[in-house]
Amino acid sequence: MAVEAVSGNGGEAVAPAPAPAKEVSAKVEAAVTKNASFREESNFLDDLKESERKALAELRDKVEAAILEGKLFDDIKPEKEAEKEKEEEEAGETEKVAAAAEEKPAETAAVVVDKDIALWGVPLLPSKGAEATDVVLLKFLRARDFKAGAAFEMLRRTLRWRRDWTGFDADADGDADLPEELAGACYLDGADREGHPVCYNALGVFAGDAVYKKALGTEEGNARFLRWRVRAMERHVAELDFKPGGAASLLQVTDLKNSPGPAKKDFRVAVRQVFDLFQDNYPELVARNILINVPFWYYAFSTLFYPFLTQRTKSKFVIARPSKVTETLLKYIPIEAIPVKYGGLKRDGDTEFSADDGEVTELTVKGSSTETIEIEATEADATLTWDLAVLGWEVNYKEEFVPADEGSYTIIVRKGTKMGAGEEAVRNSFRAGEPGKVVLTVENTSHKKKKVLFRHKAKSPCAKKC
Repeated sequence: MAVEAVSGNGGEAVAPAPAPAKEVSAKVEAAVTKNASFREESNFLDDLKESERKALAELRDKVEAAILEGKLFDDIKPEKEAEKEKEEEEAGETEKVAAAAEEKPAETAAVVVDKDIALWGVPLLPSKGAEATDVVLLKFLRARDFKAGAAFEMLRRTLRWRRDWTGFDADADGDADLPEELAGACYLDGADREGHPVCYNALGVFAGDAVYKKALGTEEGNARFLRWRVRAMERHVAELDFKPGGAASLLQVTDLKNSPGPAKKDFRVAVRQVFDLFQDNYPELVARNILINVPFWYYAFSTLFYPFLTQRTKSKFVIARPSKVTETLLKYIPIEAIPVKYGGLKRDGDTEFSADDGEVTELTVKGSSTETIEIEATEADATLTWDLAVLGWEVNYKEEFVPADEGSYTIIVRKGTKMGAGEEAVRNSFRAGEPGKVVLTVENTSHKKKKVLFRHKAKSPCAKKC
């Protein structure tokens, strides 16, 4: 449920006192928009730079040796110490380390070797030859700027956390006693244009006092909430494809509508806990983090952390105010995969349209002009069904059936209506008693052009009877 982007890249820093909210909001919004240019790197070895291939080979060797020698869970060194040792190695000072090691008494304890150790369902022993292994290792390398020593220590910490954390215990109290409303607070729904599963986080469920107090108001509730959120992440990661070229990360959409502000301490702490856990243990599993329905308080709150994020993390942020939600999502997700509550065409349990029904068509209506869409009914008793959405709406809209026989009367299917900015997509159908056409009319009274997206299908009377 993290409001901040999950990247796994960055150290901590102390933020200075924020500037006045009105002054910083425009600056932060502009900076986020400017930096929303992250492009996910390829996981094919041939596409890596020489230095990146070298770092991957080094990490593979470290993981292979640690697993075969049963030392993967040995004492974990701080990352700074691991980086220092790497620098010493490159400076040719490893002889001192080797000499010191020789003076140490040999370990006599039996070594337990687990060659089947895996992460997210992917075997970690490189010699097993699983092509997904390199994809997982690359995530840790990218989270640590391709420093093999630091990436190795990060991987070991993640494995130790997964081994020791009680939240993974099947008998642990997970979703029990949490508010039912949380079922809709974090869920997967469809995929983006690049095939990434889309994870929606609806933080507005915490607006009610009852839900807030039960989920976050006590230490026990907070612990259950954290376990629930991690388990949700595990379910979502299980949907990823870690093979080269596969969708190995999520697109995250976080809806801030009606969400508690930073003044709610329990909420702020919970968000930070989730962020820290994901940053440390799920590196590079979010390709992009889109924040929608962003309220004014977010811009002031973001000044506490945004200036200290790495450029890589900054580039994953996309921010959309309420009036730009659909337009922003449409850049990354097809309109037919965007839920209707966010201005798209996707409806839960839809039986009318499937992925194979009706290609979505775009139409631009210029300022102070009118466009019509015609849907033909070539035979009597045919049933016509259509979806239509206008980005930003603020147009006049009507639907009519015009018979092919000039002697018949035009039928008003939907009276002319002024459609507001927050309207959901229109879904309607009409059974034509005779051949003709349904005419959808969009009148744009503003001076700005409007984009219309629509799809339709016709069901013949034979199809209904046969």
